[in-house]
Amino acid sequence: MVMQRTTLPRAARGVRWEGLALSVDGPARPPLCWEVADGGRLVLFQGGEQADRVVLLARQRVTHRGVHYVRTGRYASPLTPLRADLARKHRQACPDDDDAWFARWANHFADGLRDSADGPLHQGDWQLTRGMPSGWDVAANWERLPQHDPAVGHITWFGYGDPDEDRRDLLPLRPLSAPDAPRVKAYRRQYREGVLPPVLVWWVGGLNSLVLLDGHDRLAGALAEGGRPAVLVLARESSERWARWVARPIIRDYEARLAPLEQACADGDASATILAGAASRQLARQLRDLETAPDLTRSWPLPGGSDAWDALARHHAPGWHPDPTR
Repeated sequence: MVMQRTTLPRAARGVRWEGLALSVDGPARPPLCWEVADGGRLVLFQGGEQADRVVLLARQRVTHRGVHYVRTGRYASPLTPLRADLARKHRQACPDDDDAWFARWANHFADGLRDSADGPLHQGDWQLTRGMPSGWDVAANWERLPQHDPAVGHITWFGYGDPDEDRRDLLPLRPLSAPDAPRVKAYRRQYREGVLPPVLVWWVGGLNSLVLLDGHDRLAGALAEGGRPAVLVLARESSERWARWVARPIIRDYEARLAPLEQACADGDASATILAGAASRQLARQLRDLETAPDLTRSWPLPGGSDAWDALARHHAPGWHPDPTR
């Protein structure tokens, strides 16, 4: 696999480092991939070229208020374990520069994903960005995660509170280890020292959620210390054509709001100057969000369709009968 990298935001200097754009030349189908069938059925496979290990099964609700899921316990991180000396080395190299620290880890994860025989990268354009997406970093959801992360569960969408305890921003692909597990205790120490590496998450459109690719024990360690880990998000990159299309009405609205404010500024209205500045900052945020907005997650048809998915569900989750009609 050949990977080309570009720093985000593109063609900008003197601004906060946001992430990496990754251009990948293959494979056409990755070893960690989603297959889908009618009725909102999804299955995540992993396992080298065959990709035959079932990691997760899910079924969307027809009401578009959530998705039922079951984890099989067969997931393996696509990245090699991180050594404590590497964590300390990266922090010592840039003790007061979070941009440089995030950039080091983003490149480390990009290297690992490129070389992995169990990862999700396939041909196309990707982004590896800093921090949780806007609207996906709710404090209550982080606090709830250690106590409510069932292997057979449900993710509530769009804040309907249906049920409320199923609202989440992140779905681990395997159970989180106990706070007193040896590896978690080691990561708790790293968190206290300020050297804990970020966790790597993956945006999955079919779940309308982020899933945890690497760092389950790092996440458990940070949560056990009453905090949160740093996050790097992997997602497919939206096309420039789509971004320009979405940006047009945003820019038109900005220009319409700015025109009377510019005239008021010329007339000496101090409040208009403040409002014009706020409108410009809002536009900058909106355009930045467009640059890092994820594209749809690629999936493949499940051979055998819904009957094959139902057979997988019976085999890997006996007695699981998700109700998609609610």
